[in-house]
Amino acid sequence: MAWRMPAETDPHERIWMAFPREGEVMGDSSAARESTYAAWTAVAHAILPFEPVTMVVDPTERERARRMLSAEIDIIEAPLNDFWMRDFGPTFVIDDETGELGGVDWIFNAWGQGADCADDALIAARILDELGVARVPSLLVNEGGGIHVDGEGTVLVTETVQLDPDRNPWATKERVEAELARTIGTTTAIWLPRGLTRDYDELGTRGHVDIVATFASPGRVLVHAQHDPEHPDHAVMPAIYDALRDATDARGRRLELIELPAPAQLRDEEGFVDYSYVNHLVVNGGIIACGFDDPVADARAREALAEAYGREIVTVDAREIFARGGGIHCITQQQPAGPASSGTLAKDGA
Repeated sequence: MAWRMPAETDPHERIWMAFPREGEVMGDSSAARESTYAAWTAVAHAILPFEPVTMVVDPTERERARRMLSAEIDIIEAPLNDFWMRDFGPTFVIDDETGELGGVDWIFNAWGQGADCADDALIAARILDELGVARVPSLLVNEGGGIHVDGEGTVLVTETVQLDPDRNPWATKERVEAELARTIGTTTAIWLPRGLTRDYDELGTRGHVDIVATFASPGRVLVHAQHDPEHPDHAVMPAIYDALRDATDARGRRLELIELPAPAQLRDEEGFVDYSYVNHLVVNGGIIACGFDDPVADARAREALAEAYGREIVTVDAREIFARGGGIHCITQQQPAGPASSGTLAKDGA
């Protein structure tokens, strides 16, 4: 098989998510827990007008999920440790010659942090089995939030993720690039030096690219911008921009860079925030964008995203998601459209 990861802008069959479950990430108060459930539910319901949603639900959360989620959302029960579907779910790929759908099952080790992730590490295989599509195993420790592709052979990665010694202690750029070529069909990797400052805190991923930069289309990259010198990311971003400006994609093009400036808020109760409009989800005909209760910056982001994609923009308050360690892109995973007989989920998936 010659597998290729389609661009996120290609047509989707559905979006996969995981419903929150009780645990440390939920926060230490009932209000925080309820806010977490509400935030994940709001994202799922925002996606529904554009395409179907399937939610993986831990058995302990069965009743809550059925109560909070629309009946239009398919539910599959499976044990979960956490609820970041982008990272432990499969990365879907397509064989362009046959049209067959498959999914890469990366090794997941909780972002190199050593946390209990035994259940999450099995979710990708469970989903692929549920769909009846090919599983593409990989020995690379990687997460879906650690890669962005243009669908034409280019992938964005960060040195502090794929080369993280707590993930892949023997990795080199050449070995990582060879494995990405085998699994997702990329021929050109653009290495960014790191991610945003908050992403290196306790609940961070140590540099996921999906909060820093993404392809709006081949050759056009949306990039986070922090213009306030009081925020440490103001000093972080120039090196990232330099890496992107120096790069060429798989077709030999220089990249057009489009800024997505951060909102005005610099801190929360934990420290400097990593609020980023880059961490949006592309859906069929639309964009599910992060909002941060900043009317000026949220509107500016909507305008930039609408111009970049030519799609309807729906903003969902993402502050509670970011407080848990990620954003809207982090809690979702797109399944690309394929042949009608491939990767079809039974309607009684619950």
